[in-house]
Amino acid sequence: PWRLRFGLEALPPVDAFWSITMYDSTNFFVDNPIDRYAIGIRTPGLRLAEDGSLTIVISRTAPADELAANWLPAPEGHFRLSLRLYNPRPAVLSGEWTPPAPMASS
Repeated sequence: PWRLRFGLEALPPVDAFWSITMYDSTNFFVDNPIDRYAIGIRTPGLRLAEDGSLTIVISRTAPADELAANWLPAPEGHFRLSLRLYNPRPAVLSGEWTPPAPMASS
């Protein structure tokens, strides 16, 4: 499993919305039991931590804790993520803001 954590001050700076889309190694959506192909600020039930940070869980199986709402199903093997930023603010366009890197988790 992987985790992608956006700190409170590191959420994507956009004036519309953002999303992360999951693709398999052949650039198709990943079939999964919850029919979730992307996750983002508009995802129903998305859970922020008490400190306002957001952790997205990227894995083949759903997490068994409170982060189940933040699960982006991944295939076994290789995959590709695409971060889409709609109406990005100047910090994105200038390169001042960069997204966090996914971190392997146990």
